[in-house]
Amino acid sequence: SILSPMCAALGGIVGQELLKACSGKFTPINGFLYFDADECLPEKLLPQTEVSPTGSRYDSQIAVFGKTAQQKLLDLNYFLVGAGAIGCEMLKNWALMGVGCGEKGHIHITDMDRIEKSNLSRQFLFRDDDISEFKSSTAARAAKVMNTDMNISDYVEKVGSDTEHLFGDDFYDKLDGVCTALDNVEARLYVDQRCLFYRLPMLESGTLGTKGNTQVVVPHLTENYGATRDPPEKSIPVCTLKNFPNQIQHTLQWARDYFEGEFKQSAEDVNSYLASPNFAETLAKEQNTKLDTVKSIRRTLVAERPTRFEDCVVWARLKFEELFKNQISQLLHNFPEDQVTSTGTKFWSGSKRCPKPLAFDLYSKCEDAGMRNHFDFIVAAANLRASMFGIKGRNDEEYFRDVLNNVIVPDFVPKAGVKIASNESEAKEEAEVTNRGGEMDVDTECEEILNELPKQSELAGFQLTPVDFDKDIDEHMLFVTACSNLRALNYSIPTEDTHRSRAIAGRIIPAIATTTALVTGLICLELYKITGTSQKELQLDALKNGFVNLAIPFMTLSEPTAPAKTKAILEGKEWNWTAWDSLDFNMGDITLQEFLDIFEQKYRLDVSMLSYNVSILFSFFANRKKVEERKKMKMSEVVTSVSKKQLPPNQLFIILEVIANDLDTDEEVELPYVKFRFR
Repeated sequence: SILSPMCAALGGIVGQELLKACSGKFTPINGFLYFDADECLPEKLLPQTEVSPTGSRYDSQIAVFGKTAQQKLLDLNYFLVGAGAIGCEMLKNWALMGVGCGEKGHIHITDMDRIEKSNLSRQFLFRDDDISEFKSSTAARAAKVMNTDMNISDYVEKVGSDTEHLFGDDFYDKLDGVCTALDNVEARLYVDQRCLFYRLPMLESGTLGTKGNTQVVVPHLTENYGATRDPPEKSIPVCTLKNFPNQIQHTLQWARDYFEGEFKQSAEDVNSYLASPNFAETLAKEQNTKLDTVKSIRRTLVAERPTRFEDCVVWARLKFEELFKNQISQLLHNFPEDQVTSTGTKFWSGSKRCPKPLAFDLYSKCEDAGMRNHFDFIVAAANLRASMFGIKGRNDEEYFRDVLNNVIVPDFVPKAGVKIASNESEAKEEAEVTNRGGEMDVDTECEEILNELPKQSELAGFQLTPVDFDKDIDEHMLFVTACSNLRALNYSIPTEDTHRSRAIAGRIIPAIATTTALVTGLICLELYKITGTSQKELQLDALKNGFVNLAIPFMTLSEPTAPAKTKAILEGKEWNWTAWDSLDFNMGDITLQEFLDIFEQKYRLDVSMLSYNVSILFSFFANRKKVEERKKMKMSEVVTSVSKKQLPPNQLFIILEVIANDLDTDEEVELPYVKFRFR
């Protein structure tokens, strides 16, 4: 029999070995490789009627697993999150296996990204004609060509808290499982929480060049994805980013931070000021940052507010002068090139590169990346600024040349008394002084600036458009690349082009087709197991998490970890519950009094506090009159009344946290959350 997951796994390994032979790169397998997945097989021989050929494309799978198991695959309802390298390979495997191809089966796939030319080398469901199309819809069409019986729906939405109106209770309620093909941990953790709540299996995999890993998550049997996490990555010191970069990663991070502050945060601050009649009171809660906030609002709304695109070009030119000439000149004024430390060593030595100011040159092109960073910075910055203020932008060079020739740039004058942190400890001290208010009265200065600002009534209806950075938007990456490269030129750091900068800024290591095939093959073997063969009960030792590195080569398969247990006494019995457990209420939208009575009569527990998100619905210390009123209300009414928010029409469950004591011992009982179905 030919099984597509086994072909994919072995094909990935063999393909990498061929590449090693052709390129001489990486270590080949010396000797033999033995790989099996016999834990997928039925425990006993299946009857002839179960494995006899049907003349369908699935006869190989039927011969191994039987017709019943094949029907289960056909009737699966799965959610594939991501349609990149892993997503495409997974969808191909599913089309060949028949996943979601039955009358009751369905595949849902979502990805908000569009296809780029660089994707074509490793995402094999896409072709040249598909460039700029959405990945999810293109992948869905390609899978339908492979298997016309596949029932598939594509979406172009991000999976997160802001799309729960689309991927809500009613959506997950119909699924048999979720498969992630994501490129970031944050999204994986969100999907993991959804799978925990709805008790759905989660098939997780990832690649990093020749490295790959797979993790199978099964309700109640294994720990969830978020149960163990890697330590956070070491951050770049603030003083290195601000004044002493020595790698392109430092300048890219600085450019990203500047983008966020200039095109997103400043616009959000202005909108917050315009929308809040009591802005001064809101500001008082942010003592450490309020002076910077009001200065940013004044600068954006008054001093530097453009009325036409030409103003945006002038602003961009002056920003160039400030960032890449004046700030560097000020740094050299504080720390001259021949400066020595108290120990007699040169200040500008080791990792500290002595910078040089840049003179603006419209036609300048860097040697390393071959980019016109000066011109690119002006074009990208001016257009981003214009989009913030709702002004139409433009890109024609002749226009920019004419405007820039008439810009009057003030000469640099060194500022006295400017303190620049030369190391991390000085940076921390500087931050502490700023947080305490420094040498001036922050409150007085804030009040003066607020009085200078135009009143909200004078700008009724006016609003800025914050720009969220997206590495896949060329205009955003053009700015970040140019900004990073100019900073790099200041410090004699080799520059990078937009494509390479995108990879570094997004921490992207291109996927390799061989590793992708291997991990998706391993994951689909796990899908056989959790879908169910003739094994009576799935055991933990049958499941396998994979860790591979095709370069070494290294491959290991290990059993997943069982979920951690918490001991509680409930109904007089010991209950060892895990993160998969909850107290489930499926009695309809009962009243608060009926809810409390169930805890008292069924569980022998006295509820002292009941909460929904940050809202306390019931507590022993609350106003008695309010408590009595709420006890007569239905649970959904209590939630909407206290939280002041309506429950979405597609929401089926209310998540409640309970603090309760045992009625017999009066000891607090540690409980999981309550999953209350009100619809």
